[in-house]
Amino acid sequence: MEVANPLSEVSEAIIEAGGEALKSCYQCGLCTASCPWNLVRSFLTRRLIHESQIGLLDLGSEEVWLCATCGACVERCPRGVEIIDIFKALRGIGTQWGVTPKTVKIAMGGILTSGNPWQEEREKRADWAKDLDIKAFTQGTELLYYPCCTPAYDRRARRIALATVDILKKAGVDFGILGPEENCCGESARKLGEEDIFQSLAKGNIDAFKRHEVKRVLVSSPHCYHTFKNEYPDLGGDFEVVHITQFLMELIEDGRIKPEKPFPKKVTYHDPCYLGRHNKVYEEPRKVLESIPELELIELPDSREEAVCCGGGGGRIWMETKKEERFSDLRIEQALEVGAEVLAICCPYCMLNFDDSLLNMGKEDVLEIKDISELVNEVI
Repeated sequence: MEVANPLSEVSEAIIEAGGEALKSCYQCGLCTASCPWNLVRSFLTRRLIHESQIGLLDLGSEEVWLCATCGACVERCPRGVEIIDIFKALRGIGTQWGVTPKTVKIAMGGILTSGNPWQEEREKRADWAKDLDIKAFTQGTELLYYPCCTPAYDRRARRIALATVDILKKAGVDFGILGPEENCCGESARKLGEEDIFQSLAKGNIDAFKRHEVKRVLVSSPHCYHTFKNEYPDLGGDFEVVHITQFLMELIEDGRIKPEKPFPKKVTYHDPCYLGRHNKVYEEPRKVLESIPELELIELPDSREEAVCCGGGGGRIWMETKKEERFSDLRIEQALEVGAEVLAICCPYCMLNFDDSLLNMGKEDVLEIKDISELVNEVI
């Protein structure tokens, strides 16, 4: 869809919408060289920013919605330009001008009506925990477990939450859940430019956490981790946030769980963008894996700061991606090239994307996708 954009209106609107970084870019091109899209197609980040600077960008362009907010460009930008903020601003204007992709509109509609992008009933948010004897979080409970919308509603990712609960029980952790009182964390909404939706979701969660006097939140998703830890404090969210890999390391060091059973397989680990590049959590997942007897940990060619995105961030998990343009396929190929039998992950979005790639590539018989919580639960 072609959108006619007045030159001054677009560039000024981008800056007003949070794209202040637009003024700092001097078109060196490192962002384009860093972007994982250029591994599968041509995607000129520098050109998009330039067109935004001069007010000639077509906000109906598919390219405005491609950014997976992986942070590779920000990591390498010599001027520290927050390019993600520029895309967030572009999308915000795009939503106002009615050029949002259809699948995004559907996901955001689900959030508006029921607090989750899966368009499931709010009352069913705790159905994953039925018959598991998990208590509702009450004042004084040590830990709130917030599983993320994806494990809560998607049966493929539910195994992440089930393994986590099993570990918490074995470790004797005092924990509870809030079930229907939980909203989506809002990460996708904010990165898609739906700031009003994000603010509403965040306020709902913060109010619920305060009402129950939550002090510490355990999350399975790096997207929830990033949002709760880095964005909620500006809105009054005052609580400690810990990702499951950090908490597992804590439990192991405290002797509350002990990996004892051997796991004699070659395992490689994928750094999720929102845990790695965005929050610099690289060591805990690896230390947890290294604590498992007989597990052989192999590094992928691109790891830590250089890790290739699975393609699910920035709301991309709710958009269609052409088969030949899936980053997750590249990551599966890398895992197979290093001889891995298991690809260890710690993000629900990564699990969905890698599971789909395995199936589409016909490689499900030669490589397993396992969340680190699943691996730990098997060996304690």
